[in-house]
Amino acid sequence: MREGGGDVLSWPLLKDQEKKSSVKEEVKKQLWLSGPLMGVSLLQYCLQVISVMFVGHLGSLPLSTASLATSFASVTGFSFLMGTASALDTLCGQSYGAKKYGMLGIQMQRAMFVLTLLSVPLSIIWYNTEHFLVFFGQDKSIASLAGSYATFMIPSIFAYGLLQCLNRFLQAQNNVFPVVLCSGITTCLHVLLCWVLVLNSSLGFKGAAVANSISYWLNALLLFSYVKLSPSCSLTWTGFSKEALQDIIPFTRLAIPSALMVCLEMWSYELVVLLSGLLPNPVIETSVLSICVNTSGIVWMIPFGLSGAASTRVSNELGAGNPRVAKLAVHVVICLAIVESIVIGLILIVVRNLWGMAYSSEPEVVNYIASMMPILALGNFIDSIQCVLSGVARGCGLQKIGALVNLGSYYLFGLPSGLLLGFHFHFRGRGLWLGIICAMVVQVICLSLVTIFTNWDEEAEKASKRIQSSSSDVKDASTDNDSTVVF
Repeated sequence: MREGGGDVLSWPLLKDQEKKSSVKEEVKKQLWLSGPLMGVSLLQYCLQVISVMFVGHLGSLPLSTASLATSFASVTGFSFLMGTASALDTLCGQSYGAKKYGMLGIQMQRAMFVLTLLSVPLSIIWYNTEHFLVFFGQDKSIASLAGSYATFMIPSIFAYGLLQCLNRFLQAQNNVFPVVLCSGITTCLHVLLCWVLVLNSSLGFKGAAVANSISYWLNALLLFSYVKLSPSCSLTWTGFSKEALQDIIPFTRLAIPSALMVCLEMWSYELVVLLSGLLPNPVIETSVLSICVNTSGIVWMIPFGLSGAASTRVSNELGAGNPRVAKLAVHVVICLAIVESIVIGLILIVVRNLWGMAYSSEPEVVNYIASMMPILALGNFIDSIQCVLSGVARGCGLQKIGALVNLGSYYLFGLPSGLLLGFHFHFRGRGLWLGIICAMVVQVICLSLVTIFTNWDEEAEKASKRIQSSSSDVKDASTDNDSTVVF
């Protein structure tokens, strides 16, 4: 079309260009977020791995003890606190999108208070680790040493809860590079701590637990120092406030389903490892499935980063009243998850004959792991999609629905399917893992339906109401700080 001798683009072409530009911008934002979040997840995961590696140099008994105690701590403590803190994905993310900056600090303090209270009964559980392990049929001598290890880890559970709150607080502001830096410093120092406390002190294997506690507290203190001193947090953190002690019940109504979303999924993997001990040749089966869980945990860091980016982008845009952009963010993150899962799946298949050698020199174990890798690749593909869909649910504040989906997927479909395939049809460990994949398929179908039928305009309205109810008694920190005590 020509007008006045000049070329004028038609409206459809302009709209196409705008759409491409929006998609490109959204991809940049999500990669900018997800990349550092992957690094943070991997670095914090390495703390436990490094500790167990150092303990392994003391012998097989300390190694099995530390591994058992670490697994117990993850199931009964760390996973629950991480899930509870993920309520901030909704609350802080939507508040930031609505430019209610003062509310981010209030929400984080509220979460810190709740998680610290929850850490008290969890620490009591850790203190009685020996009794729980004996009750579940573990060897008394190993259970006793594992109980001692868990006792020395008790200080870490309080630091871990605070650390998760700080992570979510900064993530909601798209400010994730400081989290990577602090986690990197902590991980490097953790290696030195383990070398000193495990190999060069009288603490022995318990030194690894002490090192864990020190490292988690160091990481939390480094991040809190950044939040307190950095100009980038001057509007979102204005000091401790009594307002954080209000509206505890509404927070827990969102936090408990958030915790269940994470725990119900993580517990199912631990149950699969325990069930493998009932199969014929339990030593081989348990070893292989433990390696599978470890491998899937490592590759899971990538979709977990995308999940964090999804929850942040969706919550920010809903809080800002931009439902169309939130919907675009969902489309983009699903496409990124599909591409990522295909690449990682191909890598797992290519290295299938070599991967087992990193864990064992026994040909039977190596060959068994090689046969499991295509199944892991399939599981990673499905898990990547469900992971980002779970992130979308958190961004919308749909944790209750997510918890119900995970409950039904893993405990009504997944585990029964695994038991049937593993024991009745004699697929052994492969059958148990295929049961987990069945759970993922059901999970993806349910979460996809929830996402497809989501009314984004209504979700934006819900976000607005949620923010208004949370901030009804709290003025924005940028305009009024009368209720704040700064220190």
